Amino acid sequence: MSDSEDPKTEPEASDDAHAAKMKALKAEQDAKVKKNTIRRGVVVVHTGDGKGKSTAGFGVAMRAAGHGQKVAVIQFIKGTWKTGEQAALKRFPEITHVVSGDGFTWNTQDRKQDTASAQKGGQTARDFITSGEYDVVVLDELCVARSYEYLDTDEVGGELLRRPEKVSVVVTGRRAPAALIEAADTVTEHVAVKHAYAAGIKARRGIEF
Repeated sequence: MSDSEDPKTEPEASDDAHAAKMKALKAEQDAKVKKNTIRRGVVVVHTGDGKGKSTAGFGVAMRAAGHGQKVAVIQFIKGTWKTGEQAALKRFPEITHVVSGDGFTWNTQDRKQDTASAQKGGQTARDFITSGEYDVVVLDELCVARSYEYLDTDEVGGELLRRPEKVSVVVTGRRAPAALIEAADTVTEHVAVKHAYAAGIKARRGIEF
């Protein structure tokens, strides 16, 4: 039996090839890290029809709080009903959580009320962003408020560009406007492949809310 046919030598050869590949990959990654020298806050957008946009925003909030950073989370559209994130965020003294919505639009059925709530949240967002007091500001469902024309995101968007250098902003919601995408540093589009709700499965506590 030749060496190439010996099953005892094949894993060793495979391990060596893997180690060589990882060594090359590490060198590539180290070079990228060394090349990136800009230090400033960033604008991150999570949009699209898929699930996980708000969840991503809350994840960033908790991650930043874990580093001792000061965080503000402003929720547009979402109502005052009890959610897991609301209870969880209370456990972080570093996080200020503001609900600036009266519930889903099909429940409120009151455009003036929804508009007033969104605009109040917009002013709070601008204050949080420009104050320089916060390291991270999460604007949950801002894009939805904008799509219903409850809020002019250009007003908030202007503050994103004029914000203090250290401040990072995370924006979530379907139908992110082109201007916001253009201004952002990182944009992720969540694509809906399957959703349990469409199959008749009830929204589950801890997963959906």
